[in-house]
Amino acid sequence: MSFNNLGLSAPLLKAIKEQGYSEPTPIQKQAIPVILDRKDILAGAQTGTGKTAGFTLPMLELLSRSKHTKQKAHHVRALILTPTRELAAQVAQSVEVYGKHLPFKSCVIFGGVKINPQISQLRRGMDIVIATPGRLLDHMNQKTIDLSKVEFLILDEADRMLDMGFINDIRKVLEVLPKQKQTLLFSATYSEEIKKLSDRLLNSPTLIEVARRNTASETVQQAIYPVDKVRKRELLTHLIKEGDWKQVLVFSRTKHGANRLAGQLESDGISAVAIHGNKSQNARTKALADFKKGEVKVLVATDIAARGIDIDQLPHVVNYELPNVSEDYVHRIGRTGRAGNQGEAISLVCIDENEYLANIEKLIKKDIPKVWLKAFKPDPSIKAEAINQGGGGRGKGGNSRNRPSNRSAQGANSSRASSGRRR
Repeated sequence: MSFNNLGLSAPLLKAIKEQGYSEPTPIQKQAIPVILDRKDILAGAQTGTGKTAGFTLPMLELLSRSKHTKQKAHHVRALILTPTRELAAQVAQSVEVYGKHLPFKSCVIFGGVKINPQISQLRRGMDIVIATPGRLLDHMNQKTIDLSKVEFLILDEADRMLDMGFINDIRKVLEVLPKQKQTLLFSATYSEEIKKLSDRLLNSPTLIEVARRNTASETVQQAIYPVDKVRKRELLTHLIKEGDWKQVLVFSRTKHGANRLAGQLESDGISAVAIHGNKSQNARTKALADFKKGEVKVLVATDIAARGIDIDQLPHVVNYELPNVSEDYVHRIGRTGRAGNQGEAISLVCIDENEYLANIEKLIKKDIPKVWLKAFKPDPSIKAEAINQGGGGRGKGGNSRNRPSNRSAQGANSSRASSGRRR
């Protein structure tokens, strides 16, 4: 099947061709015809599957088909909500690229930057707005955006928005949207919270899945490297240098840990930079740009900051610390193995993290192969600390997503109380 068979008009097909694409991905094959039939959808797809184009293309097609008289300023026809600034910028770029031969105006609004330039854009009248929930609420409170005419509502990475505590913000947005609209909900993982949100948002939705629920991408080769906590940095440096890795995304659980590790890698002679919520938007944008250009070999990121990092051929992802929310492992390793390319996801696991590992393997329904390096074999005399003490960990058994104490700890790590409303 080619894009020509999906019911898209000539301007969109021209833009697709200019990007060098000829054949749609599985999520695009399934989602685009359903969306063009004006049906709500609940879509489950791993990152890197082409889901952004999967909703951008049919949205632009339907906007171009409808007979639309010019509305007064501030009216928005399509609203796309994303959890982070980086993802919002990525989606905005997709809208711009695929809509370049169409007359629509679009803008992206998120926190961390001055609000006045965004107000000026909105005053000129925008057909499509891509936004993070916190900054969107700021505009709603200042009455600088009118959402009463929205025809499309798209929630991208809805599971992450819930994890970051945006559910109340989303509810406030829903209160001002018209009841008659088409709603598209995309989520990499499923949970009871996602089911509740979809029940409230969607009208007889079509369920679309391109991979088994909560599974890791099959294009990613996964491995566990057992190691003592105090030797993780040494092992990471060894892997990067011995493997001659040119580009690697490393996940740290905390912002402070990301800063510390980036500095340590620099002292080891490896170019590295940290990216997290406390960094300014300009610093985050520059760090990501330098990483993509190959000027920085290692990008050390927290879970929140890594959302929206879209590098088709990123070869390596390393979990320097396992996440204490099992589903985040799926999101993390989904940064590699994108767009059909092969990727490698390595986790450096100390004895304290064995319970996290067990829950991750339970979630993805497979045992992750272990690689034992003789020089870094863990010391059997070292005993595990109590995971549920002092670190926002979990008690025994079960998935942390269902444990309120873990949710609070995860929220503390992401500082959503201080910065979540301005993402």
